[in-house]
Amino acid sequence: MSFPTPFYRWRPHPWHGLNVGPDLNKLGPEAPVVVHAYIEITPFDRIKYELSKKTGYLIVDRPNRTSSFCPTLYGFIPRTYCGDKVQALMEGAERGDADPLDICVISERPITKSEIILKARVIGGLPMIDDGEADHKIIAVLENDYMWEGINDVSELPEVLVDRLRHYFSTYKMTSPDEEKVPIDKAYGREMASKVIKAAMADYEEHFGE
Repeated sequence: MSFPTPFYRWRPHPWHGLNVGPDLNKLGPEAPVVVHAYIEITPFDRIKYELSKKTGYLIVDRPNRTSSFCPTLYGFIPRTYCGDKVQALMEGAERGDADPLDICVISERPITKSEIILKARVIGGLPMIDDGEADHKIIAVLENDYMWEGINDVSELPEVLVDRLRHYFSTYKMTSPDEEKVPIDKAYGREMASKVIKAAMADYEEHFGE
């Protein structure tokens, strides 16, 4: 019996065992336009799930304290790491957050399952500094999505959708209305997002030696 290539006898770790993008042989000069996204949270989740870095399974981080829901699918890009190179792209940040690079994926059709892998086309990002750490949120659209396939840059999205993303990430860690919001500047476009992804790929190679 022959097996497909690659064949994983055991479940690959979502952070380390998957490729950054579906076809790394077609990388542009900056970074892949289409990346893989491992989804941790859907817009229907009332619980904040997070990848266990040790096991590669999702764990419960905390219940949502506020009434807001993440407006899009939310997860990370495999084989990325937010270290010194990512920090250098964020003015005012003291360090990277030492996590894989976060990504928000917009989809017309509701996707209610997490722990899935999808192909996402990068269109921009949000510059977020959380407790001194560079915590970029890449924004992408689901590849081959019939509603969003014509969007090439975050500037082409409805302004209200970007505002919802900024509001969610500025408030999702609050435990009371009296706490200060996390500052998030205006969204940046695809060119800057490519630089952030490329830096996160380089940080991953430097940190993990691959």
